[in-house]
Amino acid sequence: MFAVHLMAFYFTKLKEDQIKKVDRFLYHMRLSDETLLDIMARFQAEMQKGLGKDTNPTASVKMLPTFVRAIPDGSENGEFLSLDLGGSKFRVLKVQVSEEGKRNVQMESQFYPTPNEIIRGNGTQLFEYVADCLADFMKTKGLKQKKFPLGLTFSFPCRQTKLEEGILLSWTKKFKARGVQNTDVVRSLANAMKKHKQDIDVDILALVNDTVGTMMTCAYDDPYCEVGVIIGTGTNACYMEDMSNIDLVEGDEGRMCINTEWGAFGDDGALEDIRTEFDRELDLGSLNPGKQLFEKMISGLYLGELVRLILLKMAKAGLLFGGEKSSALHIKGKIETRHVAAMEKYKEGLANTREILTDLGLEPSEADCIAVQHVCTIVSFRSANLCAAALAAILTRLRENKKLARLRTTVGMDGTLYKIHPQYPKRLHKVVRKLVPNCDVRFLLSESGSTKGAAMVTAVASRVQAQRKQIDKVLALFQLTREQLEGVQDKMRVELDYGLKRDTHPLATVKMLPTYVRGMPDGTEKGKFLALDLGGTNFRVLLVKIRSGWRSVRIYNKIFAIPLEIMQGTGEELFDHIVQCIADFLDYMGLKGAQLPLGFTFSFPCRQASIDKGTLIEWTKGFKATDCEGEDVVDMLREAIKRRNEFDLDIVAVVNDTVGTMMTCGYEDPNCEVGLIAGTGSNMCYMEEMRNIELVEGDEGKMCINTEWGGFGDNGCIDDIRTQYDKEVDEGSLNPGKQRYEKMTSGMYLGEIVRQILIDLTKQGLLFRGQISERLRTRGIFETKFLSQIESDRLALLQVRRILQQLGLDSTCEDSIVVKELFSDIAGNCKRTGPSM
Repeated sequence: MFAVHLMAFYFTKLKEDQIKKVDRFLYHMRLSDETLLDIMARFQAEMQKGLGKDTNPTASVKMLPTFVRAIPDGSENGEFLSLDLGGSKFRVLKVQVSEEGKRNVQMESQFYPTPNEIIRGNGTQLFEYVADCLADFMKTKGLKQKKFPLGLTFSFPCRQTKLEEGILLSWTKKFKARGVQNTDVVRSLANAMKKHKQDIDVDILALVNDTVGTMMTCAYDDPYCEVGVIIGTGTNACYMEDMSNIDLVEGDEGRMCINTEWGAFGDDGALEDIRTEFDRELDLGSLNPGKQLFEKMISGLYLGELVRLILLKMAKAGLLFGGEKSSALHIKGKIETRHVAAMEKYKEGLANTREILTDLGLEPSEADCIAVQHVCTIVSFRSANLCAAALAAILTRLRENKKLARLRTTVGMDGTLYKIHPQYPKRLHKVVRKLVPNCDVRFLLSESGSTKGAAMVTAVASRVQAQRKQIDKVLALFQLTREQLEGVQDKMRVELDYGLKRDTHPLATVKMLPTYVRGMPDGTEKGKFLALDLGGTNFRVLLVKIRSGWRSVRIYNKIFAIPLEIMQGTGEELFDHIVQCIADFLDYMGLKGAQLPLGFTFSFPCRQASIDKGTLIEWTKGFKATDCEGEDVVDMLREAIKRRNEFDLDIVAVVNDTVGTMMTCGYEDPNCEVGLIAGTGSNMCYMEEMRNIELVEGDEGKMCINTEWGGFGDNGCIDDIRTQYDKEVDEGSLNPGKQRYEKMTSGMYLGEIVRQILIDLTKQGLLFRGQISERLRTRGIFETKFLSQIESDRLALLQVRRILQQLGLDSTCEDSIVVKELFSDIAGNCKRTGPSM
């Protein structure tokens, strides 16, 4: 028993001694938390530099836009081909995606070797080989008679200007094919396929990096996935960046996947303080000295070689193998990453270490095996630490972009080192979580590899293409040509003339109502006046003080709500409510007993016989108070004031809101002779020559005409530009068949038009994942304020999503882009349909 304890003590002491010896020798490879946070900050700075148009040319981290704008949403379906070129093997894959209420993917694939003479020959031979392999796959699988969309996973840095194009910047890993750099690899592949016209019929829709493929593969299973990381032969990462931060691409809306190409981090000297003599020796002996320095400290192509260089140096220093070195230990590439992984395997690691060292012609002692195993641990741990620091920088950027205190996200992972090394994943995960404690990160292994991801990018591109076609078809209905606008203008001119003539006025849809306003302000006006403004859901009472000669006006006002039950109750209730509001305002202003002249802005079509008389023709904008149409609204107001019997007001004028607008602006600018309202309703007035107004006696001077153009088209003259959505809004309104022009142009109806379009697009499965929420079924949810907020150029897409979420609409980023575009086009249609006078 004592002997057992003695042996255990000896072994523990031996292990401690060997670990300390290696730690001293590889002191510079051990990275503290402080150092990792510093590396994280350096990488964040490099990301920013890579995203800037001016700084990108000198950035080592190129932050390449991929033109992948959307992740899978589960609605993808169809058959797709995918190619994967970038590692020791070339893969061809057929993916069948079916929706059927659940995400379902079936795959068939074939691996082909990538011989050295092909990957280091010339570019033409390389792409002809790829085309030959694809032709063989299609023949073997019986696919020759079908046409397929195809995605290419190409795991090398490319500059893209669109999804289906990529200019190779430089080869990495072991690839060195001549004549490919600075050319479009998609075009090269397409040219190579021309030799197989009878066997291959494909549309190349997407070129993606392997990290993008990984992210898209994992995003199909987890919609929270917005980062892809490869730690294999090489290493790289991608993530979804806000378009507003990408100077290299036009447009601010939505997001785009950025291929960081982080393997080149440090090529500008930014990591010299942490690179060791072994890193420098490895770099000098590589195919691309001075390039991909971060990758050479991390990836599977290099970890085994780093271990070999360290063991050789330690043996030369007499710290291992009794100072003896085998010839195999001098041979580059003799220790591979798979050996490193085997030596670190739990329980079996020491036995594996002895076997591997023996195969190298060495005679290791127990102490040697312990030391070599610890060398492997330090090298692979450093790799995980460096990878974690860069990934933490990306996660921090995502969180800051979203303005979140805490981020929930998923990182898609792939690569042989990550998959085969027994300790690597847990080391990486632990360090990432330590560096970004405010991020809840799920690491999802890509079981199917990046090739499936290329197929998913192709599937998404195919879906987005189909969606875009359908959405553009809808938007086209609201994009009026110059010819159509001129047609509307001509028809409006005809209606204006009809409205002014005595014989045609009764049939005119544009009523051209005389207002008896004959002159504009000249600056001599002075005094105190009371003003009322009724025209929407709010009622305003104002006190206006005018100083003569100074064109100086002071205004005091108060806004009162008009409840729906008052808007649609009786006329007496409506005018009693108005008088109650006046009483409250006078009391508020301390003018309870004052006698004041009063002007009444009444924003509904009235027939006037004088400036202080106005007979309501019909209600608009949701008002339906009974016993008002056909009555003089000034008399109704006077009667309500009498019933109140508290004050005496002299009602001297009743005017339309457009007239009020024109007169207000005319006080500031004597040249103003048109008033336009584009609000809850829509209308326009202007100063017309008296000789043209057959409805009023006299030929001298001018008079303001209230066009009441909201009724334009009630006779069907603009039915050629009315859409199915305009008709649906009209049919569901309080006054079907009336105010058709207003229903195409005013704030009260634009949101409702958008709602009808959203319902239609959602039914087609193009928005909101095909789910029509109860809120979307609710009439009137899109108020004018949401319309103007969403259309604002300054409003970030994240805020648009929040507005939609407030309305109970669970939108994706792509949904938000479409909604914003819809609002813009429909509001733009409103602006474009106005006539020229």
